[in-house]
Amino acid sequence: MNRRKFLTLMGSAGMVSALGTAKVAKAGVHTFPYYPDSYGVLHDATRCIGCRRCEEACNAVNKLPKPEKPFTDTSVTGTKRRTTAYAWTVVNKYKVNGKDVFRKLQCFHCNDPACASACFAKCFQKQPDGSVTYDGTQCVGCRYCMVACPFYVPGFQYDEAFDPLVQKCTFCEPRLKEGKLPGCVEACPMDALTFGRRSDLLNLARARIAENPGKYANYIYGEHDAGGTAWMVLAPSAAAGKQDQDAKDAKEEKPVVKNHEDEFKQLGLDRHLGTQPMGELTYGALGAVPMIVAFWPVLFGGAYAISKRREARFKAEKEAHVEATKNDLAAAVDAAVRKIEETQGPGAADTARRAMAEALKSREMTSAAEHGEDK
Repeated sequence: MNRRKFLTLMGSAGMVSALGTAKVAKAGVHTFPYYPDSYGVLHDATRCIGCRRCEEACNAVNKLPKPEKPFTDTSVTGTKRRTTAYAWTVVNKYKVNGKDVFRKLQCFHCNDPACASACFAKCFQKQPDGSVTYDGTQCVGCRYCMVACPFYVPGFQYDEAFDPLVQKCTFCEPRLKEGKLPGCVEACPMDALTFGRRSDLLNLARARIAENPGKYANYIYGEHDAGGTAWMVLAPSAAAGKQDQDAKDAKEEKPVVKNHEDEFKQLGLDRHLGTQPMGELTYGALGAVPMIVAFWPVLFGGAYAISKRREARFKAEKEAHVEATKNDLAAAVDAAVRKIEETQGPGAADTARRAMAEALKSREMTSAAEHGEDK
């Protein structure tokens, strides 16, 4: 079962069987407003040379740890890498119709983000500027966002023991507020990344496809995929050998019926996500989560109370046993002293009593030290 089928199933069934009182959100309702004037980035894979300048800029802007291999080492693009908590942008090399093509990977900043819908702590938010931001102050580390993301983007700081966070590309939102370009866009030497209003970028992408018959796959990835994303991709056409026919079709204004699925598959992009916003699916699946969170303290509070009662009962039983042992020992000491007094006289009895008292005190101090108790 693939991720979309799983999310669809969960969105339909939700968790009603587990919590009869929890209402699952109805599918088809947008969980986030659509911002028509939001920004985006168009990644033209035909222009990318795999130089990793975008990776280096992302690392510097966000003050991330340096990678094991320097950014000047482009051989790493041959390994299919994913984004992590410390690498928010990576560039991989793919074979498209036998030719090397490079593609940049980062958060797609979905119009209706699944990560934000899945997060009951509201750590993820879709901003009017197009970015999907994360505030970790309320994060509980459930990692539902990682499960929900159709692009497998968010990374978790597994090596942080005390305050692990989920990390991903921020769209350089602090730079956007200052009127600056995202770091990766500014650093690209080949103009493979174009920043602007999402609506303008779609027009630009369509113009490039129309003006270069046979060069591009006639599809803009991210225009509608998963409900639409702020980051969009142009892929090279796998039918480059049919350039003349494509040009002829374009001049005659014939409708293009190809879905160009193969090009994007070779470029590592899933064309089977559909057009329904992923946020709608994850919102239905996790609509009962707040209900679980509400009952969580009650459930574990009851378990804690039971545990404390057992602990108190055990402590009382232990104290009673210790007291009984002390009484039995005191009775035995008295009996022994009386016997010594009868046979050896009062002086010997007093000496024996003091010796036994000191021995008992020493034993108690030794026992207290072994158990960490203060006496």
